[in-house]
Amino acid sequence: MALLAVVRSPPLTFLQTVVSLLLSAVALLCPYWCEGRQKMPKPLCTRTKHTKCIPVPGIFNSASIQFSWETGDDRFVFPSFHSGLWISCEENIYSDEWEEKCRSFRDLTPRSEKGILWLCVTMELMYVGLLSISCVLLLVQLGLRRWLPSSQHWGMLLNAFSAVFTVLGGLLGMVAHMMFMQVFQVTASMGPDDFNPYSYGYSWAF
Repeated sequence: MALLAVVRSPPLTFLQTVVSLLLSAVALLCPYWCEGRQKMPKPLCTRTKHTKCIPVPGIFNSASIQFSWETGDDRFVFPSFHSGLWISCEENIYSDEWEEKCRSFRDLTPRSEKGILWLCVTMELMYVGLLSISCVLLLVQLGLRRWLPSSQHWGMLLNAFSAVFTVLGGLLGMVAHMMFMQVFQVTASMGPDDFNPYSYGYSWAF
């Protein structure tokens, strides 16, 4: 019973809700909801690109690159990428040094899915907002418990409202995540030619 009382204690509930809010905010801002690899034709060799490229006569160091008749997947490169609600970052295939180029995920989304994307963003913000309200209610409950021990009824009422807001926020967040995956799958199949996911899956922020 003592362990159950500790688990149900308002300070621990408040701490758990704050941690949940912080993790949700970090995940919302991070571009690591999905990650995978793209399938892109090999670029032409340049002064900054000497490997995994198509040789071009006259380019510096191109003599050291042996041309071969490549077929199948050998004609392609598979750069990594990761996407979030706001931006999508891809490995730069035009340089031997590893670097990323990022662009707005909204610009990649087909016109037919932009409305769903904005609805997803709205629901994610509502999710974080509801968790914030829950944290405020639990903080007020802790204040009443500390300074007005006789008002236990109001503290329990605030705790109940906090639980309702937390559950509603969780449901909104879950639906928003599902909507994002739908938008991402459509973008992967109907998006621009330079965004061509070959394989992808969930990342840590999702």
